[in-house]
Amino acid sequence: MNDVLRFLLSESPEPLPLDSVDAWWTRHLALLPRFPAPADLALAGGFRADRLGYAFASGYHAAHRSLFPMLPADRPSALCATEPGGAHPSAIQTRLTDTGSGLKLRGEKTFVTLGTRAELLLVVATEGQDAQGRNRLRMVAIDAKRPGVRVTALPELHFMPEVPHAELALEDVAVAPDEVLPGDGYARYLKPFRTVEDCHVHLALLGWLLQVARRSGWPEPVREELLALAVMLRGLAQADPSEATTHLALGGALELARRTVEKCEPLWALTDAPTRERWARDRKLMDVAGKVRAKRLEAARQRTSGSKSEGP
Repeated sequence: MNDVLRFLLSESPEPLPLDSVDAWWTRHLALLPRFPAPADLALAGGFRADRLGYAFASGYHAAHRSLFPMLPADRPSALCATEPGGAHPSAIQTRLTDTGSGLKLRGEKTFVTLGTRAELLLVVATEGQDAQGRNRLRMVAIDAKRPGVRVTALPELHFMPEVPHAELALEDVAVAPDEVLPGDGYARYLKPFRTVEDCHVHLALLGWLLQVARRSGWPEPVREELLALAVMLRGLAQADPSEATTHLALGGALELARRTVEKCEPLWALTDAPTRERWARDRKLMDVAGKVRAKRLEAARQRTSGSKSEGP
């Protein structure tokens, strides 16, 4: 941990401009040998970004490094879950089928973050239903250039427009057996992803804010508070994302981060105009999936309350 903290406190806080998602990936990739731990990679990637969108991209990729350590680190990946009916397990219609002559993947995804830049697509698919009628999900990792894969860019979002999104169509895409990742696609990957992503994206946000704070001359107590939050979230990023206790602590950490960001609002007057204007546009990132986080936190409260009542 000390290596990344020294990096945040001593590295030059003047990032070179990034003019494309390709330039971001090159810079992010250069940090991998120095920061193999995904949480540290998120912090360092956020610090090196010249805007929040590219900081987010580093956090998103670091979340993949945490949840999919078996995949090559030098290939950008995208999680493909959301379909016309949503991303709930029951809404997944993309199907992985054993045709007798091999596995085939068919279906569509409506919103894939970094989809146009990904080289590996992590596709949530169903093998059918179990005895209770629930989808049996698997996670499949396929090359984005494979025959039958069609990636179509979506219009830019109104915030973080630098981060591309795409639709995905899969037409009888051939899948090798070892491209079906081990374990249940929902319990091992899809369900914990939001928790893992929240940790690493907020770490990247804090890394970026520390860079802004240093180059803009924000007060030292504010920088130290951002650093303390980074240490807290770094610990949570290494906790079990399926545990209710992790969700309770994460809920508290994200609320502390939100309060700190709000407290920093007057300090943006000290920051250069382009950075300040992009922040005003992009800070909506902190509100994305707020309802999902609230439901996760309430479920964790109920689970921990229930466990207490069942005790001796």
